Amino acid sequence: MAESAPQSSPAQTDISRRSFLKLGWAAFLGFLASSAGATLRFIFPNVLYEPPETFKAGRPEDYPLGVSTRWTKSQRVWIIRNEEGIYAMWARCTHLGCTPNWFQAENRFRCPCHGSNYTPQGDVIAGPAPRPLYRCAIRLLPSGDILVDKSILEDRPGLREKPQFFVTYTGSASETAKA
Repeated sequence: MAESAPQSSPAQTDISRRSFLKLGWAAFLGFLASSAGATLRFIFPNVLYEPPETFKAGRPEDYPLGVSTRWTKSQRVWIIRNEEGIYAMWARCTHLGCTPNWFQAENRFRCPCHGSNYTPQGDVIAGPAPRPLYRCAIRLLPSGDILVDKSILEDRPGLREKPQFFVTYTGSASETAKA
C-alpha cells in the first residue's frame, strides 16, 4: 500500500466582512488622526530663533570714534560713535532689505545687492534706495551699559537725532586720545 502524504488544510485567504469593515474603519481613523496632526502643526508653527529685539551692547567706552561692526552678524546693527555721542543703525538696506557692508576707506555703507550707498549718518548718496537707513532706539542704562531696541526705528532727519535715537556721550579726554 502506498503511503499517502498527510492532507494539509489550505491557508485561509478569505477575509470576512467583519474584519474588512474593521480594517476600513482603522484606515479611516488613521486618516483623521493624521489630518488632525497636520492641522495642529499648521496652527502651531516652528519657533523662529531670531535674536531678541533689545540687547545690551556694552559700555560707551568700548567703542572708539567711527563705525563698529561688532554686532552686524549677530544683531544686524552698527554702533556708531562720533564726537557728540553714540547711535545705532539697523543694517538693512531700505531698497530690498539686503545687509549693506561698511567700507572704512570710502567712509560709506554699500549694499551688495543693488548698489545703494549710505553715509555714516544713514543718508542715501547713491543707488535705488528710497529712504535713509533706520536708526534704532538707544539709551544708557543705570549700570552704564548701552541698551539697543530694534523694535523702535526712525529714519527721518531731525527726529533720528533726538535722545531716543541718539545718546550724548563725549567720554574722557584720555578715551578720545586713545581713539
